[in-house]
Order: sequence, then structure tokens, then C-alpha cells
Amino acid sequence: MATFLYRLGRGAFRRRRFVALVWVALLFVAGFGAASASAPTSGSFSIPGTEAQRAFDLLDQRFPGMAADGATARIVIKAPAGEKVDSEAVKPQVEKIVSELKDGPGKDQISSVTSPYEAKAVSQDGSTAYVSVKYKVSGMELTDATREALTESATAAKADGLNVQIGGDALQAAPETGSGEIIGIAIAAIVLVITFGSLIAAGLPLLTALIGVGIGISSITALANVLDLGSTTSTLAMMIGLAVGIDYALFIVSRYRVELAEGRERDEAAGRAVGTAGSAVVFAGLTVVIALVGLAVVNIPMLSKMGFAAAGTVVIAVFVALTLVPAMLGFAGKKVLPAGTKSRFLGKTKPAAEGAEAKPNGGTRWARFILRRPVMVLLAGVIGLGIVAIPASKLEMGLPDDGAQPVSTTQRQAYDLLSEGFGPGFNGPLMVVVDGDKALADATVERIKGLDGVAAVMPATQNEAKDAAVISVIPKDRPSSVQTEDLVHEIREGSDSGKVFVTGATAMNIDFSQKMNDALLPYLALVVGLAFLLLMLVFRSILVPLKAALGFLLSVVAALGAVVAVFQWGWLGSLFGVEQTGPIMSMMPIFMVGVVFGLAMDYEVFLVTRMREAYVHGERPGQAVVTGFQYSARVVVAAAVIMIAVFSGFMGASDQMVKMIGFALAIAVFFDAFVVRMTIVPAVLALLGHKAWWLPKWLDRILPNVDVEGESLRKHLGDSSDGSGPDKDRELANV
Repeated sequence: MATFLYRLGRGAFRRRRFVALVWVALLFVAGFGAASASAPTSGSFSIPGTEAQRAFDLLDQRFPGMAADGATARIVIKAPAGEKVDSEAVKPQVEKIVSELKDGPGKDQISSVTSPYEAKAVSQDGSTAYVSVKYKVSGMELTDATREALTESATAAKADGLNVQIGGDALQAAPETGSGEIIGIAIAAIVLVITFGSLIAAGLPLLTALIGVGIGISSITALANVLDLGSTTSTLAMMIGLAVGIDYALFIVSRYRVELAEGRERDEAAGRAVGTAGSAVVFAGLTVVIALVGLAVVNIPMLSKMGFAAAGTVVIAVFVALTLVPAMLGFAGKKVLPAGTKSRFLGKTKPAAEGAEAKPNGGTRWARFILRRPVMVLLAGVIGLGIVAIPASKLEMGLPDDGAQPVSTTQRQAYDLLSEGFGPGFNGPLMVVVDGDKALADATVERIKGLDGVAAVMPATQNEAKDAAVISVIPKDRPSSVQTEDLVHEIREGSDSGKVFVTGATAMNIDFSQKMNDALLPYLALVVGLAFLLLMLVFRSILVPLKAALGFLLSVVAALGAVVAVFQWGWLGSLFGVEQTGPIMSMMPIFMVGVVFGLAMDYEVFLVTRMREAYVHGERPGQAVVTGFQYSARVVVAAAVIMIAVFSGFMGASDQMVKMIGFALAIAVFFDAFVVRMTIVPAVLALLGHKAWWLPKWLDRILPNVDVEGESLRKHLGDSSDGSGPDKDRELANV
């Protein structure tokens, strides 16, 4: 494979105008398709195999036009002190809200608007009431005019002295992107300039990554409605595509500079860079694709589509790194400084005088330190991560409700007003669907009334055919509480199987969390198992892939421990802007595993492949570790810092879920890159010595030789240098 990639990279360098034209044409076609396509919606959401989903399906059949999965809103009105919502002064204002919604700009998307006086939605003390609004479509499919009509109805009432707040998912807007990515790109540019000491060299990874992401996101946008991808799919694809796009180009450019420093011609250097570092890019990309495609095991169509779309963006990033990057290197000419050339901008020291030993770089010094004290370093890293991971044993997963919103938001204030006026359970009513006649529905109502966790049960509402009914149940506790989850299970366990179902937003969240929890271990087994086989092909070793997998699991558990400590227990919560503690978002662990696994294996492949290359070419195990750090540590650190900065930017968001994801990804990358890959990995390799690269002979004969270290390429080019000459030996004499 190295020989093929060498030819590909050299050919792209020599035919750079044609290659660049092809990629620009692809960007134009994808952009035209995105501009021509209609705006993407939120996409359909379903959880196959769950009781909540079966209930929704039954409602669609028996209650046509009900729009059971449509958005909802609750306009909560609190009267001024000393007055009541049904007084002559307040009641007309409340009725005005109802009439404006019924006849306002968004009336075409509204299914029903219920007055609090008709629905008896007035608190016992008369101070609080709420208007229920039901929409025909989901929250992300609502038009701006519909949302504006909803908020303006509340604004007008506030001007009259009422405390009016809006809760529900109708105000849920599609995630906006732009500012976070711009900040991440700016930080990436700074890190790349510091890493390369050259504006041209720093700009190449950014430019090529943006082109690849542009093609990927434009393609997703163009196909969004055809494939029912949804507006959130592009967010994940952009995050992953930008991350790996910069990483892959970074390593190709870095290796190109190394080859130039060794005296290669520019086209030869480009070919060798793609043939060696490009091989690592291919296999690193495959690990990311495995992690993203593996999301299909959760069996939630929305997640599966997001994973496949993001995986497609990664594939584009790999092809960009293998073809467009060497082409752009051809355009850059000699402005890409070779490795070792000192930048005046950075104030680097002058080269060593002739005959004097050059000062080793930071990666070399760090590797030598670890090789002198491998046991101490290994224990410190493992014990440190183990301590951080302890809170993960108390992990509680769920989907946060409006009670997790910042206190300044109208959703949170509406949540608090409902809790004060009606009880916390009013924020998450349960919908019980009965597949049967009135007798079964009435019996179900009576049985539910006798359960401890129930605050109120509404009479059953039957359909026109009288063969199905809907019962509204108000729990005593808040939607995300353990008590409400227990109530859902209690209703289900005591009901006639196949006849009575519990659904609604609260039950759907419970089922979603359970499904994610059940899928976590199979997902881990799949991605880690496939990646183990892939890394065994790359490194031709059993212990190195095993070490990589175990190190990844250690960093992920430590990251989960940190997330639990901050967001569930509230430790250092004020430092990260956590206003409300609660369960960890159920999608976060499996999402974090997929994203961090891909990036972690990137660092593993790039760093250890350089060690493997040095070992195959004759260096001793200790020498190989130092060589790997000498040439790869700087760029691995740069890639990790870029990712941490990008993910940390999301921690400034007001949304609690976005905060949590940003923190989790940033801390996980920090643990994996700096503690596992840069510390534990070299310590383990130092202790294993030659055994690290051992592979049974029978297995060696079975496995195909993918030649990531470029041995066949060296033979093809007639290169006899093995990097183990006297100069190298003198440099590593103390290893």
C-alpha cells in the first residue's frame, strides 16, 4: 500500500493543477446542490422496539390527525401579587393570548390551543394558570413566524403586568453553527503557526480541511431531505470532519518537511510523505469510520444516519489528505520550511556549530525521561486516571428537561412556575394509551389512581371507533427524577401486556436513555474489537493494539468520572457555568466514545507507526520510542491542543447539554492524548521491549502485509538507509 500511496502523492504533486481543479469542481457541485435543495428539517425521530414508540404508532392509527409527536408549548401565567388569574382584571388578558395564537401568523401549524379556564388548568390558590398549545409538527420544523407569534403573545401580556413564561419544546430551535467553529479555526491557526513556524505551512492544513468539510457539509445539506438526515446531522459531520481534516493534513505536511530536510527533491518528498504518513492516515481514518458507522448498533435511525454522514465526511478528509494536500504543497514551493529550519518569528536558537551535538527537541527529552523511569511514570498515569474515574461508578443517565436550563431562560422560569403552582409532575405528564374498549380504559384509570407516585389521573378520552383511549397521568415528581422513572415502570409492569402502553415526552426520554445504556457495551465491544484487528494489521503485533484499546478505555472512564463530578455532583460547577446538576445526558457517553475513540486512534497510529517504522528499520526498542517522539510528538501535541480548544469553545454555550458535551470531549482528548498516548504508551513500550512487536509466526503468515512503515517502498526506491548509522547511535547513546 505504501508504494501505491507514494505514486498517488507524487502524481498529485506533479499534476497539481488538475487535482486542484477537480476538488474545486467537487466543491462547486456540492455547493450548488446545497443551495438548490430545500432547507433541511429536524428529520424524523423514532426509537424502534420501545413501548413509547409502539404507543406513538398506535396513536397514529387510532387517532388520525392527533399529531402525537408534534411540538407542545405551555404559556404559564402568574397573576400579580394579591390578584388571581380568573379575576376580571387578568382573565381578559389570558383570553387575549389564546385568541392571538388561534388567529396569529402561525395558526396553520397549530393543532389546538386550550384555554386554562376550559381545561381547568388553574392552580388551587388561583395565582397561576397555563395555556396549552399543540402543534402539528416537531419543534425543529416550526417556522420562525410561528415561534415569533408564540413569544409575542407572551411579550404583550408582560407589558400589562403579568408574569408570563413559555415552556415546552416549541421553542426548541435547530442548533446554530458558526461562532464556535470560527473560534476553533482561529485557535487552530495559532497552534499551527507555532508548530511549523511558517504561515504557508500552517495555512495548508486549514485550507484543505475547510475544502473537505465544505464538500461534506454541502453534500449532506443537498441530500438532507431525500435521505431524511435532519439539521443536526451536519453539526456532528462538521465537528468530526474539521478535526480529522486538520489532523491528517498536519501529519502529511510535517512528514513532507522531514523529507525535505533529508535532501529529497520536492516531488520525491511529497511522494514519500504520502507513502509513509499517508498510510497512517488511511488506517487512522478507518478507525474513525468504524467508530461512527458503529453507531448503527444502537438501532436508532437518527443516530445511524448521523454516524454514516459523519463517516462520509471523514472519508472525504482522507482523500483530501492523500491528493489535495500534496498538490497544494506543489503550489507552495519552497515557502514550506523544512523540518529543523528555524523561524525568526519564533526566535528559535541557531543550529549547532559543526561537530557539536544538536540540542534534542522536547519530544526527545520527554521520551528519554520516560524510558529512564517507566514504572514510576506508568503507575502515576494509571493511578491518576483511576482516581479521576471513581465518580463514574455513580453515573446516572437521563435526558435533561427544562429544569436543567439556565435560570435566566423562559423555559426554566416556566418550569419553576408550574412546579410552584401545580407540582413538579405537571412539567412531564405521562400519556397512557389503551388498546381496548371503555371498560379496559376505566379499569386502567382506577388502577393507576392507586399508585403512590401519581398526583392526578385524567378521565380516559376515547377515539371515534371506541376501540382505543388516551389517559393523562400527572406524576408527583419532576420528569427526570428516579421516582417518575419508577412510576413509568410500575404502570407498565401492572398493565395488560400488549394492551396498555405508556408514552409521552417523559416516557420517551426514559426509553431512549435505557436503549442508549443497553447499547453502550455492545458498541464498545464492536468498535474496540474491529479497531484491535485493524491495529494488529498496522503494527503486526498483539500487545500494541491491546495496549491501545485498554488505554482508550481508561481515558474514557476517567472522562466520564470528571463529567459526573462536575455536572452530576456539582464539583467546580461554578467554574464551568453549571447552574443545575442532574443526570448525565444519556446520549453523551456513547457519543463521546465514538468521537474520542476515533481521535485517540489517530494519535495512536501516528505516534506508534513512527516507532514501528524505526524499529523495522533496525533501531532498538528504546531508540524506536525516542525516534517516534522526536518526529511525531510535536504534531500530536498540536493536533490535541487544537481539538481541546475547539471542544472547549462549546463550554461557553448557555445550553446545559452543549456545555456537557464540550467539557466531556475536551477532557477526554486531554486525558487520552497527554496522559495515555504521550505518557503511558511509551512507558509500556519501554517495559515490553522487543515483546511489544511480537506476533506469532502462524498469525504473521495469515495477516496481509499492509506495510504502513514503508519497508516495501524503501526497497522499491532502492533506499538502503535504515536510520541506524553511527550518528543516530551517538544521538541515542543514553537510551
